[in-house]
Amino acid sequence: MNKLIFLTLVLVAIGCKSPEARRPISVKTGSFIDASVERNKKLNAQEQLRIEKIIQQQKDKNFIASANGFWYHYITKIEADSLITPQFGDLINYNYNVKTLNGKVIYSTKTIDTLTYVMDKQELFTGLREGLKLMKTGETITFIFPSGKAYGYYGDGDKIGSNIPLICDVTVYSITPKN
Repeated sequence: MNKLIFLTLVLVAIGCKSPEARRPISVKTGSFIDASVERNKKLNAQEQLRIEKIIQQQKDKNFIASANGFWYHYITKIEADSLITPQFGDLINYNYNVKTLNGKVIYSTKTIDTLTYVMDKQELFTGLREGLKLMKTGETITFIFPSGKAYGYYGDGDKIGSNIPLICDVTVYSITPKN
């Protein structure tokens, strides 16, 4: 009888063992992400070299590197400190053209027409949105945007393809404060 009780207790003890987590069938190493990161680093380096070459070829223009990762120079600069730059919610009337780094016009000011934009409340590609924040009424600036600040991997779905850096000449006609 003692053996029967002992065996019963052993079987109960073995059966009450806590379950172990199952091991995954396959382990993801992140190799796709790693390859994507390397591809993007190379793309950014190539774009950087192309942009620097364009800037060096235009020594008569004083290009400024922005903290946001693009370059620009003033065609028309307004020195008056009294004029405002756009803030969140301000209404901006502006026009711009879009060119490739080779100077081929993709969209002209005639096809784009004058636009109205509510600062940071509407869709606009990152570089242009950040560039408009630097401008005052009456200014015209040429921006050089790497593809990551332009339309990036997806393009614009029309004339701008994947990973295309852009040159844009932007003119601000008016800035109407939100209040």
